[in-house]
Amino acid sequence: MTPIISEGYPFIFGCGALAILLGFSVHPYVAVIPFVLMLYFCYFFRNPKRHIELDESAILSPADGTVTDIVELETDEFVKEPCTKVVIFMSVFNVHVNRSPINGQIKLQKYFCGRFRPAYKDTVGFENEHHVIGIENERIRISVKQIAGILARRIVSYVTLDDDLKQGELYGMIKFGSCLEVVMPKKVEINVKVGQKVAGGQTVLGRIKD
Repeated sequence: MTPIISEGYPFIFGCGALAILLGFSVHPYVAVIPFVLMLYFCYFFRNPKRHIELDESAILSPADGTVTDIVELETDEFVKEPCTKVVIFMSVFNVHVNRSPINGQIKLQKYFCGRFRPAYKDTVGFENEHHVIGIENERIRISVKQIAGILARRIVSYVTLDDDLKQGELYGMIKFGSCLEVVMPKKVEINVKVGQKVAGGQTVLGRIKD
């Protein structure tokens, strides 16, 4: 596992090359801006090593961020029963790689090319660019939706339909500020609350009651 995700290399090397070019051709002070941007891109695309404690009864957070909403739903297109949606907002300072909340196989995958409204707006899950995967194992079905924000212009996915995912495994990322929605059936007891900070692959969003 690399400390910086590969999607960051064009931004990092591009800013580094621009800093060198401006430093030699214009003035060293002019090179400060692209140099600072290069450092920020190294920070943004970081992929810190995480110790994942596998737990078949737990639904782990797919991302770092802050829980902004917990909503009761009558149904979901994949879960197909009464369920709970947990919304996690990722700021531009959070780690942006996304991890699978459970062990399972991808049984649903959908991509919607939409708008780029601020990720904290209530309707972004329907209007904005988003990518949904439905994960299923012998105990549970959940869905995870990556939603682009006002700065996020590309959702990256490393997986496809019928792929097997391990709990805590990287499956994608969203560039530059965004949010995720995790939909779980009612048999999952929610362990987080609105305003709580969560860590991808470590914080338990909920536990299967049975």
